[in-house]
Amino acid sequence: MRKILALLFLMFFVSTSQQAFAIDEVILEIDDGPEKFERKIEPDASEITLIEKIQRIKSREIVDTKKSHYLLHEILTKHFDSSPIESVQLYGILRSNLDVDFYTDDTDTTYGFNDLNVGIKGDFRDDKTFYEARLRLHPQHQYSFLQFMPSNFYVGTRAIPHHTIYFGNIRTATGYEGGMSTSLIPFVSRSQIARNFGNTRQVGVKVKGSYDFVDYDLGGYSSDTYFRKFFPGAEFAGLVSLKPLAKTDGKYGKLKLGGGITAGHNNIDYFISSAHADYEYKNLFANFEWAKADGYNGAKALSTNKAEGFNGTLGYKLTPKLHILTRYDQFKPNLSYSSDIRREYTTGFNYYLKGQALKLMLNYVYCQNELKDDSHRIVVGTQILL
Repeated sequence: MRKILALLFLMFFVSTSQQAFAIDEVILEIDDGPEKFERKIEPDASEITLIEKIQRIKSREIVDTKKSHYLLHEILTKHFDSSPIESVQLYGILRSNLDVDFYTDDTDTTYGFNDLNVGIKGDFRDDKTFYEARLRLHPQHQYSFLQFMPSNFYVGTRAIPHHTIYFGNIRTATGYEGGMSTSLIPFVSRSQIARNFGNTRQVGVKVKGSYDFVDYDLGGYSSDTYFRKFFPGAEFAGLVSLKPLAKTDGKYGKLKLGGGITAGHNNIDYFISSAHADYEYKNLFANFEWAKADGYNGAKALSTNKAEGFNGTLGYKLTPKLHILTRYDQFKPNLSYSSDIRREYTTGFNYYLKGQALKLMLNYVYCQNELKDDSHRIVVGTQILL
C-alpha cells in the first residue's frame, strides 16, 4: 500500500506542476550536514499563506541533481530570533520500489527496499555550527529496533575555512560510492563493492576539506556499526580526490581522480583500498571505481574474506530532467574461490520531477553468477524528500 501511495503522490505532482516560478533555492545535504545558506526575507514574507507556499513548491524548477533538496523546506523550517539554535527543519525521506523478479534465490533483498526516515536539522546562532538527528523507521530483522533506528546523529562546524568537521554517528568514507548519500546514488541499488565494503555509519569524528584542486574526507571512528558493541576497536577511513581540470572553467569538463583506504579492528583486522575516477562533460557523465579488501566491515556484514570488485557507469542527460545510464559491475566475494564471480549489468532511466527531492527510477538488472542461475529484474523506484 505504501508503494502505491508513493506512486500516486508522484502522479499528483506531475499533473499539477505546470508553471515555472523562479525563487531562490536552499540546498541542503542529506548525509553531510546543511551547507551555509543566506536566508532572504521578503518585506511581506509573514503575509504569505500556506497555500501560496505550496504553490511555490509545486511550480519550482530544480535542475541540480548533485545536491539533495527538500520539497517542504520552507513550510517545515522554523527560525528563531533569540535562541542558541537559529533554525530547526523537520524532514522526511521515503524510498520505495515495485519490482518484477525473474530470480531463483528469494533470499536476495538487494533490490527490495522500503526506507522511511524522519529527522530534524538546522543551524546554531553562531552561523558556523549545525546539527542533525535522524531516525530510521523501517526495522531490519537482524538488528533490534533500537540498534537500527539511529541514523545520522551529529554536530558539525565550519569554523575553519575550506573545512567542515563532524562529531557523532556519521557516514564513513569507505569508497567513493560507499561514502555517498543514498539519495544521490545513480541507480536503485549501490554497486556491489559499495554495498559490501562501505555504506556504514559509525561514531567518531571526521574532517572534510575542499579546495580548488583537491577534496578529502578523513575520519577516525569506533569500528562498531548499528550500536552492537561499545568500541570493539578503532577504524580510520579516508578518501582523497584530485581535480586537475578545476581552473579550466569547464572547457574540458570536470574530472576527479583519487583513492582511499579504510583500516581497523573489530574482532578481526581489516584493510580496504580503493581508486576512483569521475568525469562530466556537458550532458555526458561517467565514473569508475575499483576496490580490494583484506577483510572488511561493511553495512551488510563483517567478513574475513579477501574480496575485490570494480564497476563502471556511463550516462547521458537526454534533458535536464531525464537521464539514461548503464553500469557494468563485477565482484569477487572471496578470492580464495576464483570461480565465484558475480556480474551485474544494469541499464535504466532517472526522471527528476523536482531534482533529487522527487525522483522516479527505472532499472533493468541482469545478474550473472558463476555459481548460481542467471537472473533478471525490472525495478521501478521512487524517492521523495519532504
